[in-house]
Amino acid sequence: MLESMNVSILIVSGLVALSIFSSLLSFRIGAPLLLVFLCVGLVAGEDGLGGLHFDDVQAAYLIGSVALAVILFDSGFHTSVKAFRAAAWPAISMATLGVVVTTSVVAVPVHYLMGFGWLESALMGSILASTDAAAVFFLLRVGGIHVRDRVRSTLEVESGSNDPMAIFLTLALVGLLASGAKASPLMVLADLVMEFAVGAAVGMAGGALIVLALNRMGFERGLQPLAAISLAMVVFAVAGVLHGSGFLAVYIAGLVAGNAQINAPETMRRFQDGLTWLAQIVMFLTLGLLATPSEFPAFAPAALAVSGVLIFVARPLAAWLCLLPFGFKRNETAFVAWVGLRGSVSVLLSIVPMMMGLAHGRDYFILAFLVVLVSLGLQGWTIGVVARFLGQIVPKRIGPVERMELEIPGARHELVAYRIVADSLVARGHRLPRWAEPSLVVRDSRSYSAFAAGQLQPGDTAYLFARPERVPHLDRLFASAAPAAEADRRFFGDFALAPGIHMKELAISYGLPVPAMDFDMSIAHWVIRELGHAPGIGDRVTLGEVELIVRGLDWDDSISEIGLAVEPTAVDAPKLPVFQTRTELKAMMKRWLKKGVT
Repeated sequence: MLESMNVSILIVSGLVALSIFSSLLSFRIGAPLLLVFLCVGLVAGEDGLGGLHFDDVQAAYLIGSVALAVILFDSGFHTSVKAFRAAAWPAISMATLGVVVTTSVVAVPVHYLMGFGWLESALMGSILASTDAAAVFFLLRVGGIHVRDRVRSTLEVESGSNDPMAIFLTLALVGLLASGAKASPLMVLADLVMEFAVGAAVGMAGGALIVLALNRMGFERGLQPLAAISLAMVVFAVAGVLHGSGFLAVYIAGLVAGNAQINAPETMRRFQDGLTWLAQIVMFLTLGLLATPSEFPAFAPAALAVSGVLIFVARPLAAWLCLLPFGFKRNETAFVAWVGLRGSVSVLLSIVPMMMGLAHGRDYFILAFLVVLVSLGLQGWTIGVVARFLGQIVPKRIGPVERMELEIPGARHELVAYRIVADSLVARGHRLPRWAEPSLVVRDSRSYSAFAAGQLQPGDTAYLFARPERVPHLDRLFASAAPAAEADRRFFGDFALAPGIHMKELAISYGLPVPAMDFDMSIAHWVIRELGHAPGIGDRVTLGEVELIVRGLDWDDSISEIGLAVEPTAVDAPKLPVFQTRTELKAMMKRWLKKGVT
């Protein structure tokens, strides 16, 4: 007994360690890390080198559900209210209507290729309808791909919020198949509203409870993150007991807690980063062990065909229909369509038909597993290339910054330390804001006050207090300016304009077609009005023969600098003959009507 227990511990810990060390190879060859974790599970399984036999679907579903709840809580915790507000309606549209459209389109090839009935085909479509939060967050945040704010926010909020819809559809269709399709559409709709309403309510209440507990209970520093994640699991379970969506509840709880003022937020984030990685590894290993590669060849042709329809038809159609009302450009819609990675959620949902004893139960799992492999391999491996092709990557306007952060318990400020580099703005004499006066300067191993140190010099280390939201502004002052010139030339326009300049001055200086009614409006306000949404770095608006580009945002998210390109750049030029915008569709309709009249 004791020996078998030790062997089990050795196997589990060894697989986790192998997955962690395999990440080094993943970064070198550019493979999606989550695909590597999945493959480690396959290699360790009964058809692989490890020969481990694992077929407990209920245990796999339990492990996957808990891991997914941890991931979604962390996703919400790291999503700012600003990002949520900027992308709420597009993301919600993608998370609801987009899931339904994807389910409907994917059901067609499944019906004809697999010989399933239409209800069974719709079940397969719902299983594959959800994008994977773990994959999307990893590729956009950890993978070093810095895309435009609105596009990134839409993808992140969608990936964190579309799981409840896909899960609900899957469970509803499984219930219909198990009961012989006796439930009415009105009952299904009522259940959907109940799941989302209860989940949202429990999530908001649970998030407020987490904030209250962390700030008022006085937990020891090491126990605080454990208290937060345990309460998050309580929120997840309570929502489920009340017949609500536990996944939506835990995501909203994370969103509430992550945007509140809590004690030791950096400690929380560091703990959750490690815990989320562990959850991803365990979930993908478990799902990989559950699969049997010898069963794959018989399903491979159908899986490739379904993957093709999902990636090149269903997801693009859903993205276009859902984003059309919100003014997304063609290339932005194309990128959102491409970053529709399927992952653990689809494989996890495919276990449900097996648990319920439905016909073709194992077929759902094998087909979903193969589609996930294709999606992670094709879309995950090419996301950087596609982002560059579509002009969605925003180059960094500052160089490397040497920054350290220290938490101050119970305070709303951080102690930030910067090492001064030679070509930074500060080293070249730029004055610091009054709220950023250094408290201590270390020079040549000796400590000085700000007054005694005088002008900061290369090699100095400056310690100062700042509110967390103002730290990015300090980064621009202390960072190397080397890459900025290259970034400015290629992406941010020929030169910079102050955001407070009036449009009349711009019109007179460059002979631009500015209506007289806009003369007294500042450039910043005019750009925001034309964009129709909160500005993000890299957003651009064409004015006559020039282009105005948002170069930078201040600590309060107001525009701090606007670039002017003398000739409109090709960054937003449509790269694909699809995904027409509202304006383009209206113009096409006018041309068709004009031809019809003539």
